[in-house]
Amino acid sequence: MVKFYTTKENKIVEVEKFVENSLIKVIDPSADEIHMLSSLLQFDPDFVYDSLDDDERARIEVDEDTVLIILKIPKKFDSSSKIPYRTVSVGIIIGKNYTIFSSKEPVEFIEHMIKNSKFDINKKSRMIFQIFLINAKVFLAYLKEINKTISIIEEELHRSMKNKELEEMMYLEKSLVYFTTSLRSNEIMMEKLLRGNIIKIYEEDKDVLEDAIIENRQAIEVSNIYSDILAGMMDSYASVISNNLNIVMKILTVVTILMQIPTIITSFYGMNVKLPIQHNSLAYLYIIIWSIGTVALTLVWFKKKKWL
Repeated sequence: MVKFYTTKENKIVEVEKFVENSLIKVIDPSADEIHMLSSLLQFDPDFVYDSLDDDERARIEVDEDTVLIILKIPKKFDSSSKIPYRTVSVGIIIGKNYTIFSSKEPVEFIEHMIKNSKFDINKKSRMIFQIFLINAKVFLAYLKEINKTISIIEEELHRSMKNKELEEMMYLEKSLVYFTTSLRSNEIMMEKLLRGNIIKIYEEDKDVLEDAIIENRQAIEVSNIYSDILAGMMDSYASVISNNLNIVMKILTVVTILMQIPTIITSFYGMNVKLPIQHNSLAYLYIIIWSIGTVALTLVWFKKKKWL
C-alpha cells in the first residue's frame, strides 16, 4: 500500500498522487509498487526492501542525494505469540522533495501523528526527530508493562512454583534482549545524525534530537535493570523449584522405606516354616506392634540424622 500526503492549511491531508514535498507512507508494498516509487523518485529500491526486514539493525545509509534511516520500534504481539514483545524495522527515506515512511505493518504512533497533523511535513529533520523521541517513549511505556507482568508472574510463582511461570519469564527476558539490542542500535544511529552532516539540522531541531537520545538512553538503562532483575528471579525460583522437588523426593523415599518395614516383617511370618510365637493366639498383635515400633524407631533415627 502506498499513500501520498501533503500539507494544506497546516493540516496533513491525503492526495491521490505525488506532489512536491510529499510525505509518502508505504505499508507492505508489492514489488510493482516499490518499482513504481523508485522509478518516480529515483532512489535505490533496496532502501524499501531493507526497511521491510525486521532483522535489520538501526543504521544510516547515504546514496547520492537520498538518505535511508532504519529505525527499530517496539511491537506488542497478541497472546498467541510466545514472545510478547519484539522489535520491527521502519525505514525513513529522505529525498530532496519527499520523505517516505516504509514498514511491513502500520506503526500506531506514526499513524496517529499523521492523522492528527502532529508534525510539519516541510520540516523534515524536526519531523524525524519527533518520531525518534516518541519511539523512545513507546519503548519506556512497554517496559513499564513488562515490569507489571514480571510482578504478576512473581506473585503466581509464590503460589504455584510451576514451570509455566518460569517459561513466561524466559520469554519476557527474550523480549528485553530484543529491546536492549534495538535501543542500542537506535542510539548509535541518532548520535551519528547528531555529530554528522548527513541531514541538515537546525538549532531548534537539535534539542529535539538530544531529548530523543536522552529518552533512548533511559530506556536502555531501564531495560538492562529489568533484564538483570528477571535473570536473578529466574535463577532464584529455578533453585527453589529444584529444592522443593528434592524435598518431595526425599519425603517419598522415606515413606517408601517406612512402608517396606511392615512388608518385610509380615513376609517373614508368611513363610511355610516353623517361626517363633506362631502358635500364640496373640501372634498377629505382636507382629503389628513390632512393625509399628520398628517404623517409629526408624522415623526417630531419620529425624536425628535430619533427613526429615
